[in-house]
Amino acid sequence: MTYDAVIIDSHIILPQGMVDKNILIDEGKIVGFTNDTPASDNKINGNGLISIPGPIDTHVHYGVYSSINESAKTESHAAAIGGITTMMRMLRLENSFSSSLQAQLDASSQSHYIDYAIHASVFTTQQVNEMNFCIEKGITSFKIYMNLGGEVGHVYMDMSPNSSKLVAAKVDVTDELVEQIVKTAASLGCPVLVHAEDYESCGCGIKTAKEKKQDGLSAWSQSRSPEFEAKAIKTVSKFGRDYNCVIYFVHIGSEIALAQIQEEKKLGTKIFVETCPHYLTLSIEKQKGYLAKVMPPIRTGNDNKAVWNALSQNLIDTIGTDHVANQLKLKLDGDDVWGALAGFPGIGTVIPILLNDGVNQNRITLEQFVQFTSQNAAQIFGMYPQKGTLEKNSDADITMIDLKKEKKVTSDLFGGFSDYIVYEGRNLKGWPVKTIVRGEIVADDFEVIGKPGHGKLVERKINLFSK
Repeated sequence: MTYDAVIIDSHIILPQGMVDKNILIDEGKIVGFTNDTPASDNKINGNGLISIPGPIDTHVHYGVYSSINESAKTESHAAAIGGITTMMRMLRLENSFSSSLQAQLDASSQSHYIDYAIHASVFTTQQVNEMNFCIEKGITSFKIYMNLGGEVGHVYMDMSPNSSKLVAAKVDVTDELVEQIVKTAASLGCPVLVHAEDYESCGCGIKTAKEKKQDGLSAWSQSRSPEFEAKAIKTVSKFGRDYNCVIYFVHIGSEIALAQIQEEKKLGTKIFVETCPHYLTLSIEKQKGYLAKVMPPIRTGNDNKAVWNALSQNLIDTIGTDHVANQLKLKLDGDDVWGALAGFPGIGTVIPILLNDGVNQNRITLEQFVQFTSQNAAQIFGMYPQKGTLEKNSDADITMIDLKKEKKVTSDLFGGFSDYIVYEGRNLKGWPVKTIVRGEIVADDFEVIGKPGHGKLVERKINLFSK
């Protein structure tokens, strides 16, 4: 027979380790491995390259500062260049899911270059009562923002499709609401993603820092102490134990937060942990200006070391980017750190950062890299073995990486909405050079050659971890 495509001469990372075989692709699936070169419509040369399961970015914000119609194109374009094959959107809707979700799903379906999935953020009791409605629409994970409430309850929700109007909202994610969400998610068999910062403590910390006229990323970090993360982790982990719910902590980047999570695990909470590239590579001692303002803040060089150490010991499960598709005019809308917008783009740089700073410096192995960027996320969020592996019958989501490729990071490299990047000018060694989504080459040598609309909403199973 003639296959749709054959990848020849690459090293392949399989669950059992690295093997040298040719990959057979047909009808969007991996159908086998061989030492031969059978007839195919597309022969893909993998000489000198490593084929890995397509990376999954577990944590992406888009549709907030430009509507989903446009941002699905721009941000999946940046993702494809960066070797990502599935992006998981943090959906934030001001209104009820029943009135506003379908329009977002319809707009999303037309515009992605790569596959995508959705986490639904829950802000109100009405939305709690509609979590089952989300499941019916294919959304099987829910986000809690413990950092939003009281004095610090301001948030931008996702824009309506085809709109360019910012949607500012004030929310109050109280402990009572958090408990309600956890209880409901547990009854539905779904994990909850948690932004763990105690909003009352953060509000006091920010107020004190402003009164003292403090400024800079160091002041931002001190005003939102890691102790406030630990406090929130403790609160929600207790609810997790009470209702037997899986808790997935997003963007963990401090030694104190990591230690608190280990304590909660010992007490019996089912926990998964995500970190982000900026908690591995950026510190308040070295970053100037306000570009790296984010919630939770970047911390110290010692915290960077603690996160690398946790990764090397497999105490962290996934690496998401917390990518925010915003622009400089909004980012720096103020004269100090308090007026700057939190969040920055990062979906294009996560893979090269991990290859340069992690794999190529022997901090993590290639096998660990695959677990953190793909396999674990697919398992946690009900996409395995369709995603997250190169086993037979899985989707042919394959990223081909060149560990020796050197390239300088520039904001215009990725073609996203953002006009800046925190890693501007950094030379990195180790890059994705081909991104394949369900058998189609979407990006080749830093150029997107796929079509918007190729990306599909991933079907997800209610997760076995949650039962």
